[in-house]
Amino acid sequence: MTTTGTQHQPPTTTAITSGSGTAAGGCGCGCGASGAAGPVPGAPDPLSHQLLTTLAQHRIATLHQLHQLLRPHATRQAMSQPLNRLHRAGLADYTLLPRSGRTRAWYLTRDGARLARSQPGPRGHLSYPVTSATAASFKTPHTLTVLRAHVAFVCDARQRGDEHGPLDWTPETSHALGDGERITADALIHYTLASTQQRIKLRAFVEVDRATMGSERLAAKLIDYARLFTHQPQPPGRPRQTAAPGPAWLRWYPVFPRILFILTGAARPTLEHRISDLQAMTAQHPHVAALARQVPTGAAILEDLEHHGPGSTVWTPLTGGEPRSWTDL
Repeated sequence: MTTTGTQHQPPTTTAITSGSGTAAGGCGCGCGASGAAGPVPGAPDPLSHQLLTTLAQHRIATLHQLHQLLRPHATRQAMSQPLNRLHRAGLADYTLLPRSGRTRAWYLTRDGARLARSQPGPRGHLSYPVTSATAASFKTPHTLTVLRAHVAFVCDARQRGDEHGPLDWTPETSHALGDGERITADALIHYTLASTQQRIKLRAFVEVDRATMGSERLAAKLIDYARLFTHQPQPPGRPRQTAAPGPAWLRWYPVFPRILFILTGAARPTLEHRISDLQAMTAQHPHVAALARQVPTGAAILEDLEHHGPGSTVWTPLTGGEPRSWTDL
């Protein structure tokens, strides 16, 4: 369950000041894209600000992931130095990943999270920051896997000339379903197809599955999305038979976001079976079938996204058919 963190005043002593929240750099995929941000007035260290807002958005990340998101053409030292400055300032800390050759996973301290809340940049709000090594140890496996998917989208967008930056991925987006229940997507994608004749804005709910739950439980998430698609909140005091103004999701989205399942953590045959179970739920459940007739839905294997890019024909439509790009579902 997502809870909203308490707002605090930012620390009064820090060398990090407000700068641009827009990431810069090339993609590291051979596309030659660049576009490093120029100096920001009043911000002696724009990269430190970008690291602060990126960690606020995604809660925990490795140096390699931050490198790919922000400055893929920069040296490793150019990324590690500002991280170490944040660490010395008491704004960031890290935990060592097990069996990884002492790879560090970085997160904001409580002071860093408070400062991040006062800065422009992250979408939404930092609802519950990872602020200790113990908390990081519980959150790390799933959070870093979700971020792997985001890195794949960012790199692919740079290569294609589309727009999807480090802050265009909102983790743990939650919506009410009524009766005190909620649905929380692992992430919400904001993506703009800028390489086409018309700029097309796309959104998608993302569910990242590491094969840690039963296949039936995974497929049942589609039922919750079908409930969200039709959920109409009842204003207090209004009789139940009175027509509501429309689905609740219209408060936030002009069209209902696509639904993307990204699978990893098992052998390919196992993951393909789980995709088949998602297709079976789509075909057999009447409410899910009604949703899928109007909302694009698909599933892909994370390693395929990393090797070929999310824009490649690696997505299986849950309604059946040949693999395609997620934008063509």
